[in-house]
Amino acid sequence: MFSTLSAYAGDPILSLQLAYRDDPRPDKINVSIGMYYDDDGSIPRLESVQRAQKIVNASTAPSTYLPMSGSPAYCKVAQELLFGKDADILLAGRVATIQTLGGSGGLKVGSDVLKKFFPNMVARVSDPTWDNHRAILEGSGFTVEAYPYFNPVTQRLDFEAMAEYLHTQAEQTLIVLHPCCHNPTGADLNFAQWDEIVQIIADRKLLPFLDMAYQGLGESLERDAYLVRALVRADLPFLICNSYSKIFSIYGERCGSLSMVCANADEASRAMGQMQQAVRRNYSSPPAYGGHVVETVLQNAELRALWESEVDAMRERIQFMRLELHRGLMRFHPAYDWDFLLAQRGMFSYAPALAPHMQELIEKFGVYIIESGRICVAGLNTHNVERTAKAFATVLK
Repeated sequence: MFSTLSAYAGDPILSLQLAYRDDPRPDKINVSIGMYYDDDGSIPRLESVQRAQKIVNASTAPSTYLPMSGSPAYCKVAQELLFGKDADILLAGRVATIQTLGGSGGLKVGSDVLKKFFPNMVARVSDPTWDNHRAILEGSGFTVEAYPYFNPVTQRLDFEAMAEYLHTQAEQTLIVLHPCCHNPTGADLNFAQWDEIVQIIADRKLLPFLDMAYQGLGESLERDAYLVRALVRADLPFLICNSYSKIFSIYGERCGSLSMVCANADEASRAMGQMQQAVRRNYSSPPAYGGHVVETVLQNAELRALWESEVDAMRERIQFMRLELHRGLMRFHPAYDWDFLLAQRGMFSYAPALAPHMQELIEKFGVYIIESGRICVAGLNTHNVERTAKAFATVLK
């Protein structure tokens, strides 16, 4: 019966992790997968999270199913992190929020709801973007095209081309945007540029779908939410999914949320119902444990302050590694323009010029990058950054 099934080539990033795992070289370097590592090359267990886990583990309450929308306490703290505590839009009941299976689950649920009610809607993603954006949207039935975002020649944001393209889009076109720490490029818009994009969205009546997986790893928890707050100020409808995998270092717990920002509380109530129905016919309800840990951290003033300081430390270490990589590259290959690295932020940097040299970097130097030229800066540390810089410089000479 199953002889008609076609083979799956596998996800290129996850497949690369298997090759890295099986590489016997002790000095191999992994700057491919998007996970945060500390200076010892380990995925950290945040102190705030460990303390919250002790509180959750001490509970004697039975492990029952969560509602389809997840834990109400979790959804409340998720809203406050995105929109601000006591934000008018929250007090008015205009935001419908559900707990999801990571950011990917939020993208899937949101895409399914939109396609159900707007069957002719088309989607636009940045060029380049996270690979799963296109896969999830197409899986929900969307026709997906890319809008200009990054110039591979200058290796910098191409804002003018992006704005010009969005000006041409039809009403109700779905536009996927990265509010901060763009994946894969690390090239973000400044506040003035975001304001211009918000005006285009308003003028053309486009529908933004924000994907925020790295809040706090760009500039700060508040400043990284600038686009979210700008869309609220413009009184525009939009969707936003966010993930806690990176900023809580709890990848396997699959903690995320999806929010739909509506015109009034009645709309939000109906949006909540549709999201719940989409969840019910997909995975029924989200897992509880990780969500309880996140809400415990964000509800407890002491743990919240500790967590914020840990996010600050993660961001500062990433920034330092970016500077160290740039410094090493300038030493080993000063004739090349490496300054694009300094204009990027967050966990990733993007160097398309390295893409053709992926196999050489892996085979000769044991440096694992993905085939697009994306570099996970969070995989660098004081022990491997110089060797990484030397390998990059060598293949480009």
